[in-house]
Amino acid sequence: MPDLQSLDISRIDFAKGGGLIPAVVQDADTLQVLTLAYMDKAALRETLDSGQATFFSRSRGERWRKGETSGDFLNVVSVTPDCDGDAVVVKVRPVGNACHLNRISCFGEEDAPGLGRVGRLERTIHVRAKADPNDSWTARLIAQGPKRAAQKVGEEGVETALAGAAGENAELASEAADLIYHLLVLLHARDMVFQDVLDVLARRAEPATMKADGKG
Repeated sequence: MPDLQSLDISRIDFAKGGGLIPAVVQDADTLQVLTLAYMDKAALRETLDSGQATFFSRSRGERWRKGETSGDFLNVVSVTPDCDGDAVVVKVRPVGNACHLNRISCFGEEDAPGLGRVGRLERTIHVRAKADPNDSWTARLIAQGPKRAAQKVGEEGVETALAGAAGENAELASEAADLIYHLLVLLHARDMVFQDVLDVLARRAEPATMKADGKG
């Protein structure tokens, strides 16, 4: 369970909202906003202690833990207050859907936008890796080890380069999608995640690093 006890609840301003604070719930992997709920101090404390998102229902006047009846729990990764201390962002890894209408998000039916779809694909790979290799190409590839996954990345890289040099845009997009998929499989096989790659890119984007590397 993540360390959630470092949050100082005494610095959260519950008084401004009549004893409640808004809690923006966000998928920790895709960054998609899943729902907006409310917490009182006890709900926030229960969230931090249990590692599962607990809210306060304004209509029922009571606390409730997401997933108690549906099984769609929200496993908490972090809780971050805003600059005024009167609202929080709760990053979670959902088990099932966040919306009571059986949707991923309460904010429309669109899937995670942008790079969030990479996070969604990464989560799918994690699930398929546990499947029977006879039934899943992903599981079979991972079972063969990182070298085989690396070989597939090389093959898909060549096909992507050829499509980029002489193919149509649709072909390039298709080959690039295959390349990204197999790269994510390779990262999984090496016990890595795409965030490791993003962290390197973030460091390279810092001015001092770009100058030292001769990049930019």
